[in-house]
Amino acid sequence: MKNVLFLALSLSVMGLSAQAQSVKPANAQAKVAGPQIQFEETKYEFGAVSTGAVVDHTFKFKNVGTQPLVISNIGVTCGCTTPEWSREPIMPGKSGTVVAKFNTAGKYGMQNKVLTVESNSVGGNAMVAIIGDVKEAGAASSSMQTTPAGNIESMVDQSAPDGKTKLKMDDNKIKAKKKS
Repeated sequence: MKNVLFLALSLSVMGLSAQAQSVKPANAQAKVAGPQIQFEETKYEFGAVSTGAVVDHTFKFKNVGTQPLVISNIGVTCGCTTPEWSREPIMPGKSGTVVAKFNTAGKYGMQNKVLTVESNSVGGNAMVAIIGDVKEAGAASSSMQTTPAGNIESMVDQSAPDGKTKLKMDDNKIKAKKKS
């Protein structure tokens, strides 16, 4: 009876120690069999620009797989976005780029231009996007200005020397109105 109990206990301890040795650290990443594209960033926010401006951004990627990565095409959502990319095969562990050029001519408001990167990556197609707000070129500013609270110094410096500028703050914004 003692031998059976000892044998069962020994097998349990050996089984637990074998499991503990096969556990990988949480940050360990297994290499993928085949090519795999991994972008440093998948979204670029360009902020606000005037219509007619050309915005471009370079997205950097790495082949984290085990075979050469080939980008065959990049699909765009409209003709206003032009892609350029690394045409040669990207070897495992090496990097490449995708450049997105967005011509804002004739565009207004919030824009979200998605580029679909078609390749032989085991993960399938990847997507990157450029996002921003296109404003009308040469839009006249009104006498009522709104600015974040952090820019009050620039507003005060522009106030009339006779002190007839009225400042009003609400919702973390300061409104300045010049009295005539």
